[in-house]
Amino acid sequence: MLKTLQETVSWLRPQIPAETKIGIILGTGLGDLANTITDRKDIPYENIPHFPVSTVEGHSGRLIVGKLGGKPILAMQGRFHFYEGYDMKQVTFPVRVMQLLGFGYLFVSNAAGGMNSSFRIGDIMLIEDHINLFPEHPLRGKNHEELGTRFPDMSEAYDRQLRRLATTIAEENNIKLQYGTYIGLQGPTFETPAEYNWLRIIGGDAVGMSTVPEVIVAHHGGLKVLAFSIITDLGVLGKIVEVSHEEVQEAAKIAQPKMAFIMEEVIKHL
Repeated sequence: MLKTLQETVSWLRPQIPAETKIGIILGTGLGDLANTITDRKDIPYENIPHFPVSTVEGHSGRLIVGKLGGKPILAMQGRFHFYEGYDMKQVTFPVRVMQLLGFGYLFVSNAAGGMNSSFRIGDIMLIEDHINLFPEHPLRGKNHEELGTRFPDMSEAYDRQLRRLATTIAEENNIKLQYGTYIGLQGPTFETPAEYNWLRIIGGDAVGMSTVPEVIVAHHGGLKVLAFSIITDLGVLGKIVEVSHEEVQEAAKIAQPKMAFIMEEVIKHL
């Protein structure tokens, strides 16, 4: 694993400014944030040694090197999912690459189903915590101490200071934020009404098929994480309707400018 990572990092390093410390993962329907990145250079995933390739509609499949909020960043326009058939090492491979490139921050976004009865479609939820229900753990297997400790503490997987800053920016700009716990499931099916109810009972406010593995690995590797869910459908009893991937993408596109604004403003303050 380390040899593979080092080969990828060696290939990418000359193409990424040394001062780049911020990584961004753009979720379903949220790739338009890339349009606000300046001085950009696109690197297709298929050109990068050992990099997986996204197979999901709404995920373009390229790294974008550029600037956001005046700071150098590296954005993933398209992520990798466990349900695509990748194992957890592949799903989280780009995060490890960011770690070895010396990054200090990871910003993550996703589209999610809302289970909190106060949520509405189009809401932005600042993720405060998560519940991991994936069947495979991204840290399972041999631990490499140079990447992180064997038993990482997870009491603050989502950085408190970054969350405070995001909250302040939202309040100052009259952007409504929801707050809650994200539950990660393997997918690819959307949840049944009974599953939504169960997930709410165990403490979830939103549910999706990504983010948790990436956050675990980022935290293990010492990166500070800020993450958002855009609520694209509702899993609230009495409000559950049939949902399609296309509808999720459309709902995400409507809400994403506000989320993109918050991300950019947080980056300006780093």
